Amino acid sequence: MTAKTSTRSRDVLGTSALRPDGVAKVTGEFSFSSDMRAENMLWGATLRSPHPYARITSIDTTKALLIAGVHAIITAEDVPGKLTYGLISSDQPVFAKDVVRYMGEPIAAVAADHPETCRRALAAIVVEYEVMTPLVDAELAILPTTPPIHPDGNLIRHQRIIHGDSNATAEIIVEGNYTIGMQDQAFLGLEAAMAFPDPGAQGVELHIATQWLHEDRGQIAACLNLPENNVRLVLGGVGGAFGAREDISLQVHCCLLALRTGRPIKMQYSREESFFGHVHRHPATVWMRHHANRSGKIVKIEARMVFDGGAYTSTSPAVLINGITHTQGPYQCDNAVVDGYAVRTNNPPCGAMRGFGVVQACFAHEGQMDKIAEACGISPVEVRLVNAMHTGDKIITGQTMESVAPVERCIRETDAIPLPPPMPDLVDALELPGGSGLTAERKNIVRGIGWGVSMKNLMYSEGFDDYATARCTLSNGVASLKFATSEVGQGFVTLAPQIARSVLGVDQVVQEVSDTQIGSAGSTSASRQTWMSGGAVDGACRLVRERMFEHIGKLHNIDPIRLLIDGTDVVDSIGDFRISVVDATEGVTFSETFEHHHRKTEDLDENGQGNCHVAFAFVAHRAVVDVDCDLGLVKVVQIATAQDVGKVLNPLSALGQLEGGIAQGLGLAVMEEIVLENGKVRNPSFTDYLLPTALDAPTVVAVMIEEPEPQAPLGAKGIGEPPCISVTPAIVAAIRAATGKALLRVPVRPQDICL
Repeated sequence: MTAKTSTRSRDVLGTSALRPDGVAKVTGEFSFSSDMRAENMLWGATLRSPHPYARITSIDTTKALLIAGVHAIITAEDVPGKLTYGLISSDQPVFAKDVVRYMGEPIAAVAADHPETCRRALAAIVVEYEVMTPLVDAELAILPTTPPIHPDGNLIRHQRIIHGDSNATAEIIVEGNYTIGMQDQAFLGLEAAMAFPDPGAQGVELHIATQWLHEDRGQIAACLNLPENNVRLVLGGVGGAFGAREDISLQVHCCLLALRTGRPIKMQYSREESFFGHVHRHPATVWMRHHANRSGKIVKIEARMVFDGGAYTSTSPAVLINGITHTQGPYQCDNAVVDGYAVRTNNPPCGAMRGFGVVQACFAHEGQMDKIAEACGISPVEVRLVNAMHTGDKIITGQTMESVAPVERCIRETDAIPLPPPMPDLVDALELPGGSGLTAERKNIVRGIGWGVSMKNLMYSEGFDDYATARCTLSNGVASLKFATSEVGQGFVTLAPQIARSVLGVDQVVQEVSDTQIGSAGSTSASRQTWMSGGAVDGACRLVRERMFEHIGKLHNIDPIRLLIDGTDVVDSIGDFRISVVDATEGVTFSETFEHHHRKTEDLDENGQGNCHVAFAFVAHRAVVDVDCDLGLVKVVQIATAQDVGKVLNPLSALGQLEGGIAQGLGLAVMEEIVLENGKVRNPSFTDYLLPTALDAPTVVAVMIEEPEPQAPLGAKGIGEPPCISVTPAIVAAIRAATGKALLRVPVRPQDICL
């Protein structure tokens, strides 16, 4: 017991180790990208199109260049390398040249001595447009008769899934048309970067808040016409990401201005510009039809999904695949016919956001599960248990579910969580829907309960060669870790030292700066970094441990295979030898680099069949809501959840991820939507784009289901995305239960309830 207590008192795996950046963030001392400064720096700013679709007939920068303090103005003519960039398809211009395809598209950038000078210069640039009628309807974009808005056409990708017997049917048939609005990632730390030119090396160093340093570097270098080795990226402090920092925003503009002026350039977006400067969650329409027998067992699913990718490709092809391959949700299904489309329109570009296509599919399939339950006269819980997926089942792509799949356990453990007590007759007005608005009355409040269950693929799919790299150096009892993993709030800066302490028996762990001076760690997305970069750090530490054991074995004439770590000591497993790691590594240095790969995946064939995903995680949510049906106001009272996490590596961090994801799912359910009118964004501010606050946050009661995943290096599954997926349909189902309304669209608006 003494040894166990001693081990648990250290910040090793399984403990709630505190974030190393936590105190600095709470006290305001943490340096975010927007806090960067440099001697002799200039400010950069971007001119953006006010039109969703227009031809550019002329750009005149003459007057702007005459303004005192303006040092440079650049347009498409000044891009020395590739004129376009993109994560999957290089189809998005650095600057619009002949045509603008969405409101907010960059046209020019200026460098000046002050942000106000930049503003005046942007206002002085004269751009003549020939305004055209924008294509804003995704259904029209599918039609081959619709004129293309892009040289690559309007259709980004079409994929079918045909599985089992396409003619199968059953006694119970339910269907619905579901709509998901455009959600913004709404990170609090705005886009910001600082570029330093290096004339001697004919290169540039960029400090940037991003999710993928190496992918950014590749795209930036191509646009600058520089070798990648001449472009160094350093991770700046990131104030949230949620997918929006996967794509290029101000990176190329900032570097171009630095190289043009020969001076450091600082760029940062305002909140309004941020709405135009990054991608959003895809709006989507989903039609689903389920065939089930009288017991509620699913026999066949038919579906058609349309994802509006906006003006450029971004990650739309991958979002589409995630959506359609999750049509069945975490349920058994032998037969399926699914069609999926991702298209270009003149709406703002859409790409990665937490849940990545599965959010859209889940809202539809969970609405369908409730329809089946009603048609069969069974409960929402029973219908989900009847259909629950298990390890070894086939999914609709023909892939075998090799992941641990505790779906039934997720449902049962969520159902076992006590419901909140009924609302008392006398209640503080702040506890009612509407809160401080003091508008609702207790007599008008109706309570509803709803369910949502989901699965989410982990890591990248369809044959992507995904890997992560890490280096561990051990000397004098201190471990140093080097990786390019972007810390965006998910807590890898906490997890990595925990791994090193557990594997090496050290207490002191130094984390070197994350930059492109080491191999790629891949993107901080797809719930992959615990598995991938965690696997890389674990692998590097284990290699160093082997080297240390060999060194000790040679010095003390012990077979290294007999040595193991006990707390902070190295011990002989069959003898009395013991030495502290600090003493064992005095005056010596061991350093190893490890590259972690997961098992290979493959592309889907023309019928959507193939082993396209690596692994899956599962979660259940039960929502309790109070609704004022007269005013259309909703208060989410409680979210109960049981999530499949594989293995808990840091309980506090895991709970934080669950609570944060639930807040984002709540936002999509009842308040968050970018409002578009003929391609124009009407609410690019936190005044009109509503976010859940602490006062909107429900009580969260969470259970972590620990069944270690054999494929995962640490037994742990990524947990960042599942919390926000099925909580949205659970909340909407609860509102349906309270109101009797169909509610096939999110976010649910007051008028959807009370009219």
